[in-house]
Amino acid sequence: MKTPLTKRTAALFAGAFLVLLAGCAQGGEGAGARGTPAAVASATPAGPKKASVGTALPGMPPVLDPEDVYAADRPGMLSPVVKDFPSRVYVPNTNSNTVSVIDPRTYKVIDTIPVGVQPQHVVPSWDLKTLWVNNNRGHTLTPIDPATGEAGKPVDVHDPYNLYFTPNGKYAVVMASLDRELVFRDPHTMEIKHTEPVSCYGVNHADFSADGRYFIVSCEFSAELLKVDTERMKVVAQQKLPFEGAMPQDVKLSPDGKTFYIADMMAHGVWVLDGEKFTQPKLLPTGKGAHGLYIGRDSKEMYIPNRGEGSISVFDFAKDDLTKKWWLPDGGSPDMGGVSADGKVLWLSGRYDAEVYAIDTRSGKQLARIPVGSGPHGLAVYPQPGRYSLGHTGVFR
Repeated sequence: MKTPLTKRTAALFAGAFLVLLAGCAQGGEGAGARGTPAAVASATPAGPKKASVGTALPGMPPVLDPEDVYAADRPGMLSPVVKDFPSRVYVPNTNSNTVSVIDPRTYKVIDTIPVGVQPQHVVPSWDLKTLWVNNNRGHTLTPIDPATGEAGKPVDVHDPYNLYFTPNGKYAVVMASLDRELVFRDPHTMEIKHTEPVSCYGVNHADFSADGRYFIVSCEFSAELLKVDTERMKVVAQQKLPFEGAMPQDVKLSPDGKTFYIADMMAHGVWVLDGEKFTQPKLLPTGKGAHGLYIGRDSKEMYIPNRGEGSISVFDFAKDDLTKKWWLPDGGSPDMGGVSADGKVLWLSGRYDAEVYAIDTRSGKQLARIPVGSGPHGLAVYPQPGRYSLGHTGVFR
């Protein structure tokens, strides 16, 4: 049985691939072929690419490897802060106002935690010590102790659709979607430090440049992208996506730090953007309802769940192209999630099917379908490798 839609989810139903090495042709509904500009020599780089790292944001931990911003995310590279935390999958059920806790070894729900109204994402804190449940319409954040699985006292935060942390750990950044604001807060107390109004509608997802100096934000309801100066906490550029009815979602930086990818559930693909130049992006068609973006532990591939058709597209960074497509055997609505600490399993929520999918990242085989509450959304796999968290469902560097 399909789960009933919330008001926000109903609205979701009403691709920018510009990179220095390759481009792609705009298409829709998961169809269309990529085009390569005449100036592009080859989709395969002649040598190793260097991460695009300028003068780093003050206080940000240095990039470990100039060729890969995700070098700290390899299997087994657990921070001492999290190494003793039990391995769990935390699933916010938007319509049930609960978080289902899954033991990834048994594929069983072992706990159900009551939280606030309309939990959207479970977000690891910058210091890795806390999981914050974003209760969007309840206007609170519920802290969960990942060592014990116990929920703490909710903190009042208005319209917390999503939550990020600046790379230096100085601020939490609340994506206040309906309030049309980026709210910079103390990362521990959540006290407001600065509010940045935005003119777009539906700020929802983001990712930071390799040097942490800026971040790119998607605005789903007005089909726009923002570029925000991290230190100044100011929007410095804004653009409309070149696709009628576009609805951008998750944002992710390439391992070499040169390209931002933006999933688009109505353009049915992934936009590719040169973040430095912030020129008009182009679209790589992937499948109907492209929604999340997750990078493998070896930084070689990116997994793209296509929520509207029950598939996962696989993008190969070296080949600069899609190389595989995995279909859920019984259909489904793969949405947000994360990769296991060892990199072997991709975990995704089934937004409209009250279930969670576990997928083998080597074969694409479905390992399990686990019933959870109604409207599962931004699940967090925890712990994961990495020195610090940038937020969302777990973006670690």
